[in-house]
Order: sequence, then C-alpha cells, then structure tokens
Amino acid sequence: MIRKLLRRVFKRGEPSPHPVEAIEAGRHGIRPEQVSPGARRTCAALQEAGHQAYVVGGAVRDLIAGIAPKDYDVATDATPDQVRALFRRSRIIGRRFQIVHVMHGAETIEVSTFRAAHDADTLKDEHGRVLRDNVWGTMEEDAARRDFTINALYYDPTSGRVFDYHHGVRDLQRKTLRMIGDPRSRYREDPVRMLRAVRLSAKLDLRLDPQVQAPIREMAELIENVPAARLFDEMLKLLFSGHAVECLKRLRADGLHHGLLPLLDVILEQPLGEKFVMLALADTDRRVREGRRTSPGFLFATLLWHEVLANWETRKKNGELPVPALHAAMDEVLDVQGEKLAITRRIAGDIKDIWLLQPRFEKRGGRAPFRLIEQERFRAAWDFLRLRAESGEAPQELADWWAAFEQAGNAEREAMLKPDTGPKKRRRRRSNAKKTGVGDSTDAASPAPSSEAE
Repeated sequence: MIRKLLRRVFKRGEPSPHPVEAIEAGRHGIRPEQVSPGARRTCAALQEAGHQAYVVGGAVRDLIAGIAPKDYDVATDATPDQVRALFRRSRIIGRRFQIVHVMHGAETIEVSTFRAAHDADTLKDEHGRVLRDNVWGTMEEDAARRDFTINALYYDPTSGRVFDYHHGVRDLQRKTLRMIGDPRSRYREDPVRMLRAVRLSAKLDLRLDPQVQAPIREMAELIENVPAARLFDEMLKLLFSGHAVECLKRLRADGLHHGLLPLLDVILEQPLGEKFVMLALADTDRRVREGRRTSPGFLFATLLWHEVLANWETRKKNGELPVPALHAAMDEVLDVQGEKLAITRRIAGDIKDIWLLQPRFEKRGGRAPFRLIEQERFRAAWDFLRLRAESGEAPQELADWWAAFEQAGNAEREAMLKPDTGPKKRRRRRSNAKKTGVGDSTDAASPAPSSEAE
C-alpha cells in the first residue's frame, strides 16, 4: 500500500499517457432522455455531494451503437461507504470487487469506485487471475483497467459529454474490438474476457482485432480456472444476448465451447442434435429481439437434451426400467455440467420438469392427456416438443395434435382421444368372503401399479 501511494505521488505532474478526449453530444449522439432516470439521479446526487460520477461501460457503448441498454453502471471517485451513506436504498456487495447497488423503484444501478492500476501487490492466483481488488484510483486509472476500448467510455448526464481515453468511439465506428493493454496479460487476469470478446463481437457485429483473437485458442484452458457461478452468469449473458447462434459459431471457431458446455461437442456431432440446438438458439434469439419472455431452464434443457437421450437409451438397453432410467440419466448429465456451470437448483428443477414431460406426450388415450395439460410446465414442454418435431426427432403430427388438444373444448377433446393401448390396471375381483367367510388371498391382492409416468 505504501509503495502504491508513493508511485501515485511521484506520478502527479507527469504527462498522461492516455489524454482524454471530451466528445460533445453532437458527435456521440446520446440524448439525456435516453439514459434511465435512475442512472441520471444517481449521478446527480453524487455530483451534488462533490464527487465525480459518470454512466460508464456497456450502457454508453450501447447508446452510441443505437441499442437500448439492459442495465446501467455508474463510476465515481466516492468510496463504497460514501456512496452507501448518500442513498437510503442501497447496499454494498462483493468481495473481489466491492460495489454498491443503488435502488430507484424497480431499477438497480450498480455503482463502482474508480479502480487503481494493478501492480506487484495485487493478489492473484497461480494462473494470474486477480483474486481481490479494492484499491481505489483515478478516472484515468479506472479507464486503463477496463477490458475493451469500447467499454472505457464515461458519459456525464449533466454536461452531455462522453470522456474517451482509448479511442473507443472511433473503434465502434470502425467496427473493431480492441483490448486495452496486452491481450495475453488481460486474459490471464480474467479469462472471462475471452468469452466477453466473443459475445460483444457477435452482438455489435465487430471484427476482433488480430491481437485480441490470436491468443484465445491457446489460452482457452484458462476458462477452467473461473469459478462456476461467474461462468454461469457469463453463459446466461451470451445465450440471451439475442445473438446466441452467432456466439456459438464464434465460440466453436475459437475453441472456447469446451469451457462452457463440456458436452456440447458430443451434442453437435449428432446431425439431429446440432439441428435441434440451432433451432432452439434461433428461437431464443427471436424472442429476445421481440422483447418476449425467455427461460434459462428451457434453453439449457435444449442444449443438454441429446446427452440425456443417449444416456437414457443406454440405460434402457442395460435393462433399467424407462422412468427410473430417465431420472438417472437426467441426474448424471446435470451433475457433469454442475462441475463447471453453477446451474441453480430452481433452473435445474425447470430443466427436469421439461424433460420428464416429454415421454408423456406419447400417451394420448384415457385420462393422461387431461392430466398433462394441467401441468404447470405444459406450455414450456410443448414448445420443447415443437422444436423436437421441427428438427425431425419427433413426429410433427404429435406436436400438432397436442396444440389442437390444448385449444379444444371438452367435447372435442373427448373425440380426439386415441385408443388407449397402454398397460391396463388389473381389476380387483369381488371377494367371496360374504359367502364363505374366508378371504381368498389371490383375489384380495392389491392391483398392479400403472406404468404411466406421472
């Protein structure tokens, strides 16, 4: 800490290696009303208290690119404790990077303090990944700490200017993704940057700078060192970016898919599997772009379905009963993924619900269809069946039948029922106990359980 303080003191007065460019509103195109009210109020409150405060990073980048930001971050010279003291509805979170969540109604603004540059005192693991980093710095140091030039942009809602230290606006205009600093060192500090490079290039239709792309394939194994929860968060951002199909293509081209879904290679080697996955990703991209609801459970269910199918078939061939075999296959596949991706218990439950309902679509006789359409996950399971039919894995007639059955009235549903060819329950024969006074143990036996997977 003392060495850092001395270095910072002696640096004062030296010319800045990255002179900031203040870009006026007429050049960057951001209008104040485009910025969320919560972000504007957060910056205003911090500035009124005597602090620097700017909307920063992805929100500024997206606004300049003509994309509506999903969330807003604010960077300031105020410490987390100072930020917390200014906002009644706020809380400090994080250990590796301490930040403050400031709530304005339903909107949450993430406020971070300017970070200092890394040095020999920065705590890292044996691979070079930064483990703890709560040393505050200047706005210039904070800009140098950011990953890509297009993310090192600071917008002041009060003056309307964008402060650009690394020519990020120019790179956006030139459709190029460049790294701040040496890409190899930056990837070691945080391997997730490799995934982020793929996601941003697909989302914004950017060309990766050769220096950014060249090390990715040889350094892809560093992804194995990323905590599972953080990798899962990045995976969700990638899959729900609205450009998941393009992201997957780029992940495969750069050899990064191994670190995301270890079984994805096996899935994509199967013709039906690849078609099914691509249809599911395209469907999700369409829903994201239309602003419709999406489900992580549904998408992960599609990505892993063919691994479950293969595992299930193997177990049935080995003599296991179908329903227990399906449960065991699901658990095994999710356990393998859980070693790398911290899939939450709730999402894992959604995935299993969708998978378990698939065999029940085969039963179109008796009361089974009526029970199935009452299931909470019926609609998601039917969407899953629809994708299976489109990929050629399931009969299109089956998906169409269930769509019509759901929309039909009770009388129409009764007429649609297929002959029930499944195993029948044994009827209990009337006991002769009243006549003989003696119960026949065979006649009084309990009926055999139904084989329906409910």
